Amino acid sequence: MNDTVSATPKKMSVKTIAVIGVLTAVTCILAPLSIPIGDVPISLTNLVIYFGLYILGTRRETVSYIVYLLIGLVGVPVFSGFTAGPAKMFGPTGGYLIAGIFIEKSGRKLVLGMIGMILGTAVCYIFGTVWFVLVMKTSVQAALTMCVYPFIVFDIIKMVLAAWIGPQIHGRLVQAGLL
Repeated sequence: MNDTVSATPKKMSVKTIAVIGVLTAVTCILAPLSIPIGDVPISLTNLVIYFGLYILGTRRETVSYIVYLLIGLVGVPVFSGFTAGPAKMFGPTGGYLIAGIFIEKSGRKLVLGMIGMILGTAVCYIFGTVWFVLVMKTSVQAALTMCVYPFIVFDIIKMVLAAWIGPQIHGRLVQAGLL
């Protein structure tokens, strides 16, 4: 008798892979569009990530985001401001995973999803601020002034849009049998 337990990973359907691919393409199209307001531009990347977390859930959105990062890493200009490469890629992205866990575990409920996005964005702000301080050799206050304060209102707007529209898109994709 075999006492080992085999954990077979759940396979993704072709439809799910296609939806991941479409969301990756949407990220590649919208992420380069940015408004330069200094060293850190206002980008649509996190809006697409918020939508992806609602639509795909944490695991699948992570796959989509990793594919997006790899596309940019090899030199396709899909990062903010139509940039690419490893130097641009090493920025703060881990906070979005925290947001995704909250959104997915909350059953995509508005309040818990918003809490998750706020916490995830706060983690991104923290990592981004520390990174900026180290690279630019500036003070924390200067980094907050350039990298956080100008973005709070825009990020809240993006979160509200994602929390309002994301669950509807997810429901339609489930209804259509695509997820």
